[in-house]
Amino acid sequence: MKSGSASRVVLALDPGRAKCGVAVVTDREIRFRAIAQLDLLLRRIESWATEFQVTHLVVGNGTNAGHVVEIVQAALPHLPIVVQDEIESTLEARDRYFHANPPRGWRRLIPRSLQVPPEPYDDFAAVVLAERFLSGEPTEEVERA
Repeated sequence: MKSGSASRVVLALDPGRAKCGVAVVTDREIRFRAIAQLDLLLRRIESWATEFQVTHLVVGNGTNAGHVVEIVQAALPHLPIVVQDEIESTLEARDRYFHANPPRGWRRLIPRSLQVPPEPYDDFAAVVLAERFLSGEPTEEVERA
């Protein structure tokens, strides 16, 4: 982060049909990661935004993105929302998952590119989306009614 510039705090969402990857990322660190059921997202998004003093909202453009954008618009009408391209974010998220949770035992002998994480890793995909936004990759701003 440049000295003197305001810190950006991004709440990023990787939407899915039933669950959503959630991450709060700043210019310097990953502050929070979770996987939330969509009904929990509706109940918690306001408290996460307040707790972490979120300045920007990023939603991936994949599955169920439109519905998640509606949830976010209703819950946080004062924050700007952008839609971030999800291309290859799942592959990058899988690599990050295995970096944070290296395979053990006989699984460490299998190339990571041939393995699938044993648990959901949508939270890592949300981190990827936040970092893409922070790095200046193109986004689409959501128009407010």
